[in-house]
Amino acid sequence: MRLLLVEDETELAESLKAKLIDAGYVVDLAHDGIEGEYLGGEFDYDVAILDLGLPERAGLEVLKNWRETGITTPVLILTARDSWQDKVTGLQAGGDDYLAKPFHSEELLARVQALIRRRYQPAGARLQGGEWVLDEETRTVSNGEQSFQLTGTEYRLLRYFMLNPGKVLSKTRLTEHVYEMDADRDSNVIEVYVRRLRERLGKEIIRTQRGQGYIFEP
Repeated sequence: MRLLLVEDETELAESLKAKLIDAGYVVDLAHDGIEGEYLGGEFDYDVAILDLGLPERAGLEVLKNWRETGITTPVLILTARDSWQDKVTGLQAGGDDYLAKPFHSEELLARVQALIRRRYQPAGARLQGGEWVLDEETRTVSNGEQSFQLTGTEYRLLRYFMLNPGKVLSKTRLTEHVYEMDADRDSNVIEVYVRRLRERLGKEIIRTQRGQGYIFEP
């Protein structure tokens, strides 16, 4: 899962980025509204975390511009203002959830996860592919008989597959959702991790669509 974090408070931004990465997300960071708006329109993010009090361009304007140009990325609004009017304004501008500062990072993580589930899964569904169930807290995948501990990259890749069953996912798209923006993005590495997942879950669960990418078929 790839997230966009737009936050101008350097210490808070770096702390949140570290916690999100530790939770298994790929995170791109912007420190002002202009850069944040650009990144939000340039890349396909699963969730954007957007502070309203940004330099260069206010977060509310960034959000309105995204929605006016058809960008539907779920947006979690962050702000130091906690009045109900501010909440209503942010939500009416196209925000999907609202978190007032100060907050606990655990709550932010829970809200991000809820937005992702709301986007990709029907209500009440578990993160499951066929007989395999992915535990997002322990980063293990099991089928009742076998259980495997996943590395960070294996976990991010399998989670993205499970959230997009039956879809053709290109190497480029998978790379964007598994690696950070400034990481060495060798798409051939995806083949290595797909092979590892096949060895554990069964070769038939991830099918190669020649010239197009991979399809997760639980």
